[in-house]
Amino acid sequence: MRTPGKAVLLTAAVCLSGVLATPADAAARSPESICGGGFGRVSGGTKDVVTPSGRKYGTVYLLYNRATQQNCVVTIKSSFVGAKTLVSAELTVMPKAVKDEKQNPIVRRDSGSYKYYAGPVKYWAKDLCVKFWGTIKPNGHDPAVARGGRQSWGNCG
Repeated sequence: MRTPGKAVLLTAAVCLSGVLATPADAAARSPESICGGGFGRVSGGTKDVVTPSGRKYGTVYLLYNRATQQNCVVTIKSSFVGAKTLVSAELTVMPKAVKDEKQNPIVRRDSGSYKYYAGPVKYWAKDLCVKFWGTIKPNGHDPAVARGGRQSWGNCG
């Protein structure tokens, strides 16, 4: 004979564990898991996202997938985790010159009100130079915007 009390307790435990684990799981996601299979961090591709006064709000990552020849950028929050704040991830790619004519940079961006991270932002970039950037802006009357990344061309091949 089954006792309804044990079944109720077991059901409640399973439900609560799922509810309590979800935010922690989302916050603990790695840039590799966000970008997807085959992506790995590149040299110089991990930068703090900090305010002008030096407060760190998160990290922006540049990754590369050799199989697809794509770069991927993700900005992951370490402050205000679980609260919706403005977060962005940006990837800029410089195409090669065509017939000696310089091309305009290609900019891809994900920006919005997110609880955990912005991205993934992906673009094909084999043998092309890239820049990457991330921002985090907390809620409030006069919040300091945190910024980070690399504004110079790099990872060119």
